[in-house]
Amino acid sequence: MRILQASEFDEYWRRQTEKPQDPAVRAQVEEILAGVRAEGDEGVKKFARHFDKSSPESLEVPREKIDQAYARLRGQEPELAGALALAAKRIRAFADRQKEQFENFTYEIAPGVLAEQRVVPVSRAGVYVPGGRFPLISSALMGVIPALAGGVPEVMLASPPLEDGFPDWRILGAGALAGVHRVFAVGGAQAIGALAFGTESIPRADVIVGPGNKYVALAKQLLFGAVGLDFVAGPTDVLVISDGKPDWVAADLLAQAEHDPEAKPRALLSSPALAEAVLRHLEEGLAGPAGGETARASLAGEGLLIVSPNMEESIRIADILAPEHLELHVADPEPWVSRFRNYGSLFIGSLAGEVLGDYSAGLNHTLPTSGTARFSGGLSVRHFLKTLTALRCSPGTGFTESVRAAEHIALAEGLPAHRKSAGLRAPGGV
Repeated sequence: MRILQASEFDEYWRRQTEKPQDPAVRAQVEEILAGVRAEGDEGVKKFARHFDKSSPESLEVPREKIDQAYARLRGQEPELAGALALAAKRIRAFADRQKEQFENFTYEIAPGVLAEQRVVPVSRAGVYVPGGRFPLISSALMGVIPALAGGVPEVMLASPPLEDGFPDWRILGAGALAGVHRVFAVGGAQAIGALAFGTESIPRADVIVGPGNKYVALAKQLLFGAVGLDFVAGPTDVLVISDGKPDWVAADLLAQAEHDPEAKPRALLSSPALAEAVLRHLEEGLAGPAGGETARASLAGEGLLIVSPNMEESIRIADILAPEHLELHVADPEPWVSRFRNYGSLFIGSLAGEVLGDYSAGLNHTLPTSGTARFSGGLSVRHFLKTLTALRCSPGTGFTESVRAAEHIALAEGLPAHRKSAGLRAPGGV
């Protein structure tokens, strides 16, 4: 794992941002999307035969199969079922509170000019849940529950089929717990294309959300503008800022590293001695149950420890990295909190481990990665809502002022029909 001094960071970051996109991946995703758009269900099945563990004849999972999975979850794994129920309760409570921030209103901007806002959900949402190396059971809750809290009347879930032709049964059970309406056994870029375009079996979604691999992420990027999206996510990442507890820092870095060989576990540490201690604990962790090949590859390829004893410099570097997860493990975190601008979720104090945000604290774990927290926040109710505006006018000084201002602006822009349209509404007409 690489150790840098803070003074070396800018050059390191310059080299990182020069890495090009893989053209072979882009070409493959473009082929998949074109095939799904042209061939519908048959296109989805063709790519499933190539990329998934099976290609089921029927893409939709029967309702009874979903309900059976939930019953099996409660019967065979009651502790997991209880944990998911607790997580669902907290995710729903947080989403409901978010929804309260969006309200309908009518506001008299000036006499005779009433502006209105109406908040409405999209008609249909698609939630993608990965089922590859690690089936992300919790992502079913994270995607479905905010959509339902926003009032979306039809929420669909798509997840890759296993050998039996169905998604992982625990994902199905979590979907049932969350309240999903329909489930489809389809994965990868072909799932994103099917949800975006619609097929004979899969209705077209207005919004698609959820994490995925680089093929899913690129499919979402290429479909930007054709369908609503949460954001384009890359490999997961964490930045831990710490002035102590090297064993906790190492544990949190390993937790991130085990997700994906391309995951980015990084830390800003207050001293060289702390960095060396973290390295020792990482080596111990790799020798134990957390030492799989995925974690080793992540730490070797993307792991980074930065020695930065200066608070101002640490904040500057953190905002450049714009991490998906930002952990603040310092003795007195409060002076730091308001200084950060770029992160997906902030975990304040050593007890607030990122793993709690992943699963059970109520925050959504679908967050912006690869520095996109510079301009985007995490998945929330707002991704499923539209703020519609309306205007009402009646005679009054504010109305007359608005008409005259519109005439002047239209004239300046060289749009005479606009000017006439406004002027006709003035007292006495044009």
